[in-house]
Amino acid sequence: MTNRIKNASRNIVSGIVNRIVHLVFPFIIRSVVIQMLGAEYLGLGSLFTSILQVLNLAEMGFSNAIVYNMYKPVAEKDEKTICALMNLYKKIYRIIGLVVLFIGLGIMPFLHSFIEGGVPNGANIYILYLIFLFNTVSTYFLFAYKSALVNAHQRNDIISNIGTVTSLLQFVVQIIVLLVFKNYYAYIIVQCVTLILNNIFVAIIAKRMYPKYVCTGEVSKEQKKDIRKRVTGLMVQRVCATTRNSLDSIFISSMVGLTAVAIYSNYYTIMVAIIGVMSILSSSITASVGNSIVTESVSKNYNDMNKFNFIYMWVSGWLTACLVCLYQPLMEIWMGKENMFSFGIVVLFCIYFYSLKMGDIRAVYSDAKGLWYENRFRAIAESIANVILNALLGHFFGVAGIIAGTLISLLIINFGYGSQILFRHYFGEHRILEYFLRHGLYTIVTLIICFATFFVCSFINIGGLPELIIKGGVCIVIPNVLYYLVYCKTSIFKEAAKFVKRLVPGKRLC
Repeated sequence: MTNRIKNASRNIVSGIVNRIVHLVFPFIIRSVVIQMLGAEYLGLGSLFTSILQVLNLAEMGFSNAIVYNMYKPVAEKDEKTICALMNLYKKIYRIIGLVVLFIGLGIMPFLHSFIEGGVPNGANIYILYLIFLFNTVSTYFLFAYKSALVNAHQRNDIISNIGTVTSLLQFVVQIIVLLVFKNYYAYIIVQCVTLILNNIFVAIIAKRMYPKYVCTGEVSKEQKKDIRKRVTGLMVQRVCATTRNSLDSIFISSMVGLTAVAIYSNYYTIMVAIIGVMSILSSSITASVGNSIVTESVSKNYNDMNKFNFIYMWVSGWLTACLVCLYQPLMEIWMGKENMFSFGIVVLFCIYFYSLKMGDIRAVYSDAKGLWYENRFRAIAESIANVILNALLGHFFGVAGIIAGTLISLLIINFGYGSQILFRHYFGEHRILEYFLRHGLYTIVTLIICFATFFVCSFINIGGLPELIIKGGVCIVIPNVLYYLVYCKTSIFKEAAKFVKRLVPGKRLC
């Protein structure tokens, strides 16, 4: 227990630093791209990224299955099994890299069909696409399998720290390239080079920390069968996640145009940056939860899940209130009124964010338990519903319809059905109704707090950066004070407070 808390604490600190870098610099770079090259280049980059995320379905979540199968041998110090899993991971990743390369090349003749209207002047979409494709494929051939070993040992902080350094290097060089040369090709090539450096550094550190683990040996037939089963479920879930996240941009590009994609991606970038901060909390405890599931009782893990979920939904609700109040002032300063959506779409983005966060802790326990195969039909249903609703509602309501379609499938199928699967296959002795009622209460409280915070912020109309700063101060104070007043006397609050204190560096971990 002590080591799990220590690892989680270390992972969270490193993750926060990493997220700050990825929160600040993308805003600067997107601004520079628009100023130096124009919004269409930004939309083109978002489109290619979305297409290649679809191609990455070939990975099928194989890495997650390998990490899951490492939890037990790592806990038992079974070196032979760990080496065999790494060897399998290395072989499969090289095959996947070739698959992604050939499918990616096959898509090239059809690139124009994904773009409504023209492309930016002076841009060769085929050359740019090839650079993006190389960036994706190179990952599969350059020691990516080493990261599984580090993750299985609950040392996500190592990967976060390396990512922070290489990302800082990337962002700084990209800004210089844009300002000095105004060359989008060089801008993308810098990203390729730093990604390669990142993978090499991870491999070097992993070898130095765990020299006894090498890619050798064969995985048993039973393990291969288990991996195939879990990869099947993971593949379906990756399809689901891709249709939710990546196809939105493709739908907008084909129905509205690249400029709309650029505006959408600006809003989406802000939301994803905050999601990245939140993912620090969930990803930092995933390996520890996996260890706990192997070693602790179901009731112990159920109580832990409720405690983690309470902390997570408090933070999620607070950030939702911040988005409601600060989205538009930030966008006006950053991109100007001509590159803004209506407040109605902003509200949809805020609901989208909160709805995504509702299922995160549940997903941590589902992944740590390895319930990917059991979730396959849920993922299929969500993917089909998402594509149909996006196409239908997007046709009639544009961007708002596409976001609304994603929301409907997310709430009903992902959160509702996904929660039932976890309780059916793991928390069966506990009532799922209690879990839903807890979330219902969290949602109601969050709605009230968002309205109260927005009401106060509506009286602040001085414009510009001063308005954003003052509203930011209001959003820091009011939501958290209200949450404290609502929950301070509850038992779940007291348990959560004890846990948070144990995460603070310098506190005793026992």
